[in-house]
Amino acid sequence: MNKSRILFIATLLLSTLAINAAGKIYKPWSNGRLVVSENNRYIVHENGQPFFWMGNTAWLLPERLNREEAEYFLEKDRLAGYNVEQIQVLNAIPTFNVYGHAANNAEFDFSKVSKPGVYGYWEHLDYIVDVAANNGIYIAMDCIWGSMIDKMDVKKAAALGKFLGERYKDKPNIIWMIGGDIMGDKKPEVWDAMARAIKKADKNHIMTFHPRGRTTSAWWYNDREWMDFNMFQSGHRRYGQRNGDGDYTIKENTEEDNWRYVDMSFEKKPLRPVIDGEPSYEDIPQGLHDFSAPRWMDYDVRRYAYWAVFGGAFGHTYGHNSVMQFIRPGLKASFGAEKPWWEAMEDSGYNQMKYLKWLMLSFPFTERVADQSIISGQNGERYDRIIATRGNDYLLVYNYSGKPMSIDLTKISGAKKNVWWMNPADGKLTYLGEYDSKVVEFTYDAAYLRGSDRVLIAVDSSKNYIGKTDVMLKEKN
Repeated sequence: MNKSRILFIATLLLSTLAINAAGKIYKPWSNGRLVVSENNRYIVHENGQPFFWMGNTAWLLPERLNREEAEYFLEKDRLAGYNVEQIQVLNAIPTFNVYGHAANNAEFDFSKVSKPGVYGYWEHLDYIVDVAANNGIYIAMDCIWGSMIDKMDVKKAAALGKFLGERYKDKPNIIWMIGGDIMGDKKPEVWDAMARAIKKADKNHIMTFHPRGRTTSAWWYNDREWMDFNMFQSGHRRYGQRNGDGDYTIKENTEEDNWRYVDMSFEKKPLRPVIDGEPSYEDIPQGLHDFSAPRWMDYDVRRYAYWAVFGGAFGHTYGHNSVMQFIRPGLKASFGAEKPWWEAMEDSGYNQMKYLKWLMLSFPFTERVADQSIISGQNGERYDRIIATRGNDYLLVYNYSGKPMSIDLTKISGAKKNVWWMNPADGKLTYLGEYDSKVVEFTYDAAYLRGSDRVLIAVDSSKNYIGKTDVMLKEKN
């Protein structure tokens, strides 16, 4: 049986599951639209319900998947815990989808984009948005990829923004992304025009800017009235790897330290929520362009996720080399991608992100702050860097390398603290016991580096966020 047939059968099975479970699917916008929290660090719903962004980079979804494949992909993403898909609405001028329909012309005249009786580009995108909504998933629309900026001017940008804003303003599951892997100082008047045209038409949805690798939107657009939260792209380089990039504004040999971009973003005023919208992808060559280079693995994508979130980010976006471009036999792959996208969705890192979301939603959400003073003594560098975060009565510490660490349990309330190890690879919990409120050294039996990461959880013993008998994190919305 060939792979296409297998995919078709899987689609039918999952579609049946979706129909049978339709009434049980959590629709987050039932809590109201997304807004910035009162402390300006998080995204929440209007009723105060927390929202943890667990995103996937599905850039070419509108261009490369047909209806049945989109249904399969979105259903499987929901089951894996993802609640945001980052897509390119337009990746070229013009952009074509799998059915051969064009989205736009060089003049950006959208007056005749829909024809009676024709299932065109925008009808297909409408369908994808609706299928995502049926799965409780937001679509983060990158309006046009940044590489197209030289073909854009203010008039075209405003036309695109007006068209998109008016078309999708009433959909419950839209998030706007301006830019697209580009430095924010390149034709900022074009991005401003697009953002403002969308916001004029659509008062319902939040917006950000997707920047170039190793940069943050906060450097250019933090003061814009259309900016709701900042996004950075920590990118795909390893420590010390420049690959001809020239100069960029980060400290030498800190390429993998994505927690630094959280700090950089929070330095700007006004304070805004921030997220890593594009870290190193699973199964992509380190540095992108040398396909013989080592590939980023599941333990790498976990490290990027926990470093960013424990550093203060309000959520995280995962990526996979094959999934983001929806590679299949017969399509030319970029960046050395080899697996068909549906096989890539079985990879370890893809299926481990849900444990981070469940962990964060197990505790009071918006009171949480990054607090490295929890680590007693000198912290490590690079892979030995320990990242800590806490609320009033709980603390979480991510240890990637397995090195011993001294943790100050006095940083949260309670004379006694219940303590666990969590394995971020499978969500399993190991209860360590009750500890006095003091500095305690914690170690665990694991090899140094690569797959040895753990999360230490300490909770005021008067609280019951996690039961002592729990052996695994429970699913959260």
